[in-house]
Order: sequence, then C-alpha cells, then structure tokens
Amino acid sequence: MKRFNPSSHQPERALQAWVILVGAATNRQILTYQLLSEKMFGKPAAGVLDDILGHIAFYCMDHNLPPLTAIVVNKETGNPGADIPLEPIRYGEARESVYKFGIEWFDVYPPTVEELAESFAKHTKA
Repeated sequence: MKRFNPSSHQPERALQAWVILVGAATNRQILTYQLLSEKMFGKPAAGVLDDILGHIAFYCMDHNLPPLTAIVVNKETGNPGADIPLEPIRYGEARESVYKFGIEWFDVYPPTVEELAESFAKHTKA
C-alpha cells in the first residue's frame, strides 16, 4: 500500500490535501494552515503549504470548480494567504461557493498527481 511520506513531492501532497479539503468542504468546515499541516505532516509545518495549495487552486481554476483552497485560512486573519489566487474582497463569496458545491465534490474524480502538476506548471511556469 502506498502512503504519503516525508519524501512525497508537492503534487503528491496536493492530492493528499485535496482529499482532506473535500471532506472539510462537505462539512462546511474551515481549516487553518496549521491544522491542515498537522493533518498532513503530523505536526505544524509553517511555510510549506503555499505551493501545495497552489496546485489545487490552479487545478480548480482550470476545471471551473469552486476554489477549494478558499476554506484554508490564516488563524490570525481568518483569510487565505496572500499567495492564494483569490481577490481579497471575495474570500467569503469564494468560500460559500465551495460549500454550495456540497456533495458534488464526491462526484468529481480527484485529480491525478500529473494533472495537479500540469495546472501548477501552466500558471507558474514551473
């Protein structure tokens, strides 16, 4: 059985985050970056989620899905980080669109690691 581990690359970690975020979204939950990193790495991991979440944000943009990353926020500000491609005045609206998509998240096949990497590279020239 394959597991996510410390040597997993960012697109693989993005797939892991996708699974966590879909579960949270269907329960109308907000996750802090710290809580998400604890779920993914078993400990707080400051500064490692930007690009991982970027894979998901760009995949959602490319496939006309609500911005799943809008439910991950800074515990101090209550908003997504500055690197997440959302307009600041629209955070609440973006988050609500994620929640309204509801159980339809379970109808969407999770992206492959390759699809996540492709979306990220397309938007960042990585």
